[in-house]
Amino acid sequence: MRLEPAVPAEALAAIRAPFLSAGATPVEVPVLQPLALLLELAGEAMRPRLFVVQAEGGEEAALRPDFTIAVAQSHLERAHLDGGVSGGRYFYEGKAFRAAGSSPRAEEFLQIGLEAFGGDDLVAADAQAAGLAWRASLAGGRDDLTLRFGDIALFGAFIDSLDLAPLLTARLKRVFSRPRLLAAELDGSPRSGEAPGSKEWAAVNPLAGVSEDQAVAALAQLWAMAGVSPVGGRPPEEIVRRLAERTEAARAPHLTQAETDVIRRYLALSGPPQAVLDQVAALAGPKRARLDDALTTWSRRLEAFAGQGVALERCTLATAFGRAFGYYDGVLFEVRSAALAEDRPVAAGGRYDGLIARLGGGAGGAVGCMVRPARALATGAE
Repeated sequence: MRLEPAVPAEALAAIRAPFLSAGATPVEVPVLQPLALLLELAGEAMRPRLFVVQAEGGEEAALRPDFTIAVAQSHLERAHLDGGVSGGRYFYEGKAFRAAGSSPRAEEFLQIGLEAFGGDDLVAADAQAAGLAWRASLAGGRDDLTLRFGDIALFGAFIDSLDLAPLLTARLKRVFSRPRLLAAELDGSPRSGEAPGSKEWAAVNPLAGVSEDQAVAALAQLWAMAGVSPVGGRPPEEIVRRLAERTEAARAPHLTQAETDVIRRYLALSGPPQAVLDQVAALAGPKRARLDDALTTWSRRLEAFAGQGVALERCTLATAFGRAFGYYDGVLFEVRSAALAEDRPVAAGGRYDGLIARLGGGAGGAVGCMVRPARALATGAE
């Protein structure tokens, strides 16, 4: 495992300072996190990057790959004790762990970050998160930093504007952050269950026609008959739900060539944020009300970024920029250094409004950011 070099105390204090000034509550979360929960919320794409261990009681756990899910759970526990208070802002500092996966190295690294829940002004919260990441990164002494933005929700609003078949719309939104699946969709590649070259096919769900409770019970019974004891995977309820979704989605129509072309043009956009927003507007389809609202919000967001000290001339908006973590659903950003590879951001963050509801809480905004001090340091590891 690769260990990052220690960051001198003075530099670490400078990088930490923007977070301490944000008025957040310090929080500590367990190093061991439930494996099944991480996979359910972050997605199977995360599995190769997890260090899996046997936890107490025999269940599998993983060394925390990130702090977001763990801090969100801690927030819900605190909110319950405080009578259901929905808002909260939390500061954390500690080690995270990533297995090698497709990366050339496994890592143990220091993260400093902030997660914010609730609040009425989501634009202001986005700007504060990006501003914190930007200022903390600059504190490391690098003079070659840039800030890259993406927006999963903007892609969804653009797809809505095209007035596609509902199942096709849902499928495109679902695969946006999974580049290979999105590429297959745009290439017209056969979907799971479709014979190559065939035009007529049927997706089969062996649990179709029964209630979800009955399907879950049937799946559990099949596992018992086969002597299977699933450990660390998805629970039967999740398997049943996803099987139903995939069966339904597989029956959706394909994109036409014109639809494919306009989506490819959208995904190719990258450049100064306002210029990209203008280009997105020009590509909009006939049902553009939601997209127009998203573009107006983005113009407000740019003003808020500037108010947080973000240098807009160093910013790029890339419409294809997504993230493999399955819980992100809105604005994303990464602070990058020209001295580091693209897959080694100095800082990162984004919006994940749906995560709290998936963890059993109510609806509400959620956004966070983190910085890796060893990468922020101008003399840090390249």
